Amino acid sequence: MPGTNWRSEEAYSHLKKAEAADVAWEWLRRDPDYQEDYRRLSRRQRSSATTDHLRRKWGLSFSS
Repeated sequence: MPGTNWRSEEAYSHLKKAEAADVAWEWLRRDPDYQEDYRRLSRRQRSSATTDHLRRKWGLSFSS
């Protein structure tokens, strides 16, 4: 969304249909601490233990 006018109501019209989980995800993915944790996880070989740690720390749940 770079370059989006954050004051424009039209730029965020999709949020009128968003559920709480959608808004929470948008907030979380912009958090610098979360971004760093995710980068750290991405650099390592992913295991269920490291993924579980990230999930618990940030309160994530994934649907299949």
